[in-house]
Amino acid sequence: MYKTVVIEYSPKTDDMAQKIEEKANKMLQDGYELVTMSITGTAKAILVFKS
Repeated sequence: MYKTVVIEYSPKTDDMAQKIEEKANKMLQDGYELVTMSITGTAKAILVFKS
């Protein structure tokens, strides 16, 4: 099963990286592995996880 998560507006790269890392670690604890991600032009991130 796949699950998609959006990281909301975060214009600073350090903040974005921290948010992505936190979400990926939390999802890993829940049994999901990050398979791909994309950063949008509006400073959001789309993360795709697979269980």
